[in-house]
Amino acid sequence: MFSRAYKTIVTAPPLVWVTIFLIVPYALMFCYSFWSVSSGQTIVHSWNLQNYHELLRKPVYWETLLRSIWIAARVTLFSLALGYPLAYFLSFYAGRRKDLLYQLVIIPLWVSYLVRAYAWKTILGSDGVLNTFLQYVHLTSHPLEFLLYSPFAVVLTLTHIYTPFTILPIYAALEHIPRNLVEASTDLGATPTQTFWKVILPLSIPGVVAGATFAFVLSLGDFLAPLLLGGPSGIMISNVVVSLFGAAYNWPLGAAISLGMLVIVVNLLFLSEKLEKRWSFS
Repeated sequence: MFSRAYKTIVTAPPLVWVTIFLIVPYALMFCYSFWSVSSGQTIVHSWNLQNYHELLRKPVYWETLLRSIWIAARVTLFSLALGYPLAYFLSFYAGRRKDLLYQLVIIPLWVSYLVRAYAWKTILGSDGVLNTFLQYVHLTSHPLEFLLYSPFAVVLTLTHIYTPFTILPIYAALEHIPRNLVEASTDLGATPTQTFWKVILPLSIPGVVAGATFAFVLSLGDFLAPLLLGGPSGIMISNVVVSLFGAAYNWPLGAAISLGMLVIVVNLLFLSEKLEKRWSFS
């Protein structure tokens, strides 16, 4: 239907864009991960496995990575717990208000990430809204220190930021469920609870998997929320990478950690794709 020249014109710009801004940076990061830094803080282009050996030898990197995975897992669980009921309500019970409520879900995405993070910092601070309220109603006599600069603050902030990314694919999956299947389940004598567990939930699994993947991957790679609200106990692996590429000027080690995170994320995406294909329906 289309000439070869037309196909070339259409496909060349995105291929060039992906090559320059994705493939080339990944290739450079791969090369840097096998180089080293001399005592004079210069990059030595000698190929070795020193950076990967250091990652395996020092437990601080593994501890930080496991903490990051644990925080991302909690964010994913809370995002699903908040997102699925809301998506279910929008799809089956919102009625005429569906478009309005859907817009209300999307509106937080229009607000800057930094604005939302600083808003939680204002709420959770020692002199913030929450501590002031708790002391005003005499539930506490002093500010609660664990609210800010802790993993709790990081999980809360990331859950607020990434829950919309979880809701949207779940809502799309619920909207694509044929309503005649739900009606057939009711006609066959199933209760609303049975219909949900045996019809709606299984058919919405691809959206759940997609939403969980969004929440987990985005949370795992986040570094601003831990930087602003995490404190020493809330530092994640991305903060280590930022430090290595910045103040420490150890680009090779930072590249090695980044490559390891990339491998983890790619494997998660492949697993997510397989799960979605397994549970998808036509």
